[in-house]
Amino acid sequence: MSSLSHHQLAERIARDIPEGAYVNLGIGLPTLIANFLPSDKDIFLHSENGLLGMGPYPSDDHIDPDLINAGKEPVTLLPGGAFFHHGDSFAMMRGGHLDICVLGAYQVSAEGDLANWSTGNPDAIPAVGGAMDLATGAKKVYVMTNHLTRDGQSKIVATCSFPLTGLRCIDRIYSDLAIMDVTEQGLVVTEILADISAQELQALTPVPLTFAVTSQENAHV
Repeated sequence: MSSLSHHQLAERIARDIPEGAYVNLGIGLPTLIANFLPSDKDIFLHSENGLLGMGPYPSDDHIDPDLINAGKEPVTLLPGGAFFHHGDSFAMMRGGHLDICVLGAYQVSAEGDLANWSTGNPDAIPAVGGAMDLATGAKKVYVMTNHLTRDGQSKIVATCSFPLTGLRCIDRIYSDLAIMDVTEQGLVVTEILADISAQELQALTPVPLTFAVTSQENAHV
């Protein structure tokens, strides 16, 4: 079974971000999306440490150590970009001013609950940052994640066993195997991204899936 690489998944998500959107890309995998946003679209990237108007990662010879995102990674600033106080940044997050947020995940439940800040292990370092604010404040919240853990367990589960970030806050899941919308009727697979059949995807996912793919070729059935 082949799955999308992290860069391929970031490119796929970037295609779904509309013109004019104000978007926060969470720490970790979601920051890769910045590299694939088309330059001919006005999309405004927000970072919780007080930036609006971020661009892609800089080349090695154009890194500014004072210009970083919330994950302490070097970024660029597009013309018209702005810096502001951390408190103002959180006011934007909490006040519903972000159209889309893309977050990583340890687990996502079939009802859209998210766990992404701690595994709950005794030696785990709590690192919630602004994830709770983003999960509840953004108009749409997407997850970018591997479908399976390193030991082959599904990250899409019936009930999250890790400490929760938010309840019923996720609208869509982008995994390296498929795209799934969270609906009142459960998870609806709209696109299969890997070389895998619908039956195989269901076998890997311990919750019922409804398949609404637009092409039988995409579904590999």
